[in-house]
Amino acid sequence: MNIAIYTLTSELHDEQAVSGVTKEFLGTLGVEYELKGNDYSDYGTHALDLIYVRTGGTEGIFKRLLPQLQRQSNRPFYLLTSGKSNSLAASLEILSFLRQQQISGEVIHGSEAYVYHRVELLAKVGEIRRNLQGQRLGVIGEPSDWLISSKADYQVVAQRLGIEMVDIPMQELLDVISQTPLYDTEETSKVAAIREALPGAQQIYEALKVLVSRHQLSGLTLRCFDLLTAVKNTGCLALAKLNSEGVVAGCEGDVPTLLTMTLSQALTGVSGFQANPSRIDSETGQLLFAHCTIPFNMVERYELDTHFESGIGVGIRGYMKQGTVTMFKVAGDLSRCFIAEGRLVRNQAQPDLCRTQQVIQLDDKHQAMYFLTEPIGNHHVIIPGHWGEELHALFDEVTTIYNKV
Repeated sequence: MNIAIYTLTSELHDEQAVSGVTKEFLGTLGVEYELKGNDYSDYGTHALDLIYVRTGGTEGIFKRLLPQLQRQSNRPFYLLTSGKSNSLAASLEILSFLRQQQISGEVIHGSEAYVYHRVELLAKVGEIRRNLQGQRLGVIGEPSDWLISSKADYQVVAQRLGIEMVDIPMQELLDVISQTPLYDTEETSKVAAIREALPGAQQIYEALKVLVSRHQLSGLTLRCFDLLTAVKNTGCLALAKLNSEGVVAGCEGDVPTLLTMTLSQALTGVSGFQANPSRIDSETGQLLFAHCTIPFNMVERYELDTHFESGIGVGIRGYMKQGTVTMFKVAGDLSRCFIAEGRLVRNQAQPDLCRTQQVIQLDDKHQAMYFLTEPIGNHHVIIPGHWGEELHALFDEVTTIYNKV
């Protein structure tokens, strides 16, 4: 990992003695790093920049350095301390000063296992943030009319994630579809209506790939219900394919969900299953989620059906492996998020719901009340595996108070 360690040392301390402690302490970290000493000229250019407070009496040195460091980085200040030579006391004083200035920071101190785990996690988060810089996400058509709370602040997204949001008129997609030939697909169905809809569903996929290339997108969200009337088909198959190929693809023009899926893809390698709760048991913490598409790289198998609400086109009924899952959703202004871990207890296929259906048992049943009292829209993203700690760390960085001069 790309980790740099800078040092703060009081002139009152014996350098030979401090150097011995430094060598011993840094040898316990268990991660690869580059020791920069007191040369801060490239501070802020690494996945993780640590300031190792080697001794007490360094508070004034840090205060003098602060304006320079703020110009070079907008991440929180991470203060590493061994606990020797009054380094912890100095770190606490520095962190208190930062808080008074409304600047984010953290003291990294504790057992060898804790420090290793924390440094590794922060470096991973830093690398993800660097990878997000410069990405472009397309919004094809406006958010669906019923998504009255699911908007996003493009300026905040650019400032905090380094991502540019690109509005693309729905007509541009329709024009590309009209110019795209019908393709045969690998998929087939015994149902004549689905089999006949497959070439059109593949055509939508090919057209979306054109827009991805044209606008240099790493992800998109589609006002997909407009396709029902415009081309008498659905985007479910196209979105399932794009997501499985690493292009984050969301439904209904839901921008906050697109951001959620983008963060999930960056952290876990899968964009997640965008779905809405269909039933909630707040007493047991069991929830039913459903939607008409799911990334193909998240399922053990899938079946083709029609789109639920319209009964036309091609929908996806995917069966994900039972086991641990994490639910995730960020607000469009990145002011808050919801993260909950649980277990996929079964997939089901009831005829009166969207085609992919998952029954999830929350680890903490009390979190079910979030959906009934303070939900972030209706769509939430389901990710295989335990990702709660990593998502919290990533979101904390995204929403941190920036270290502005």
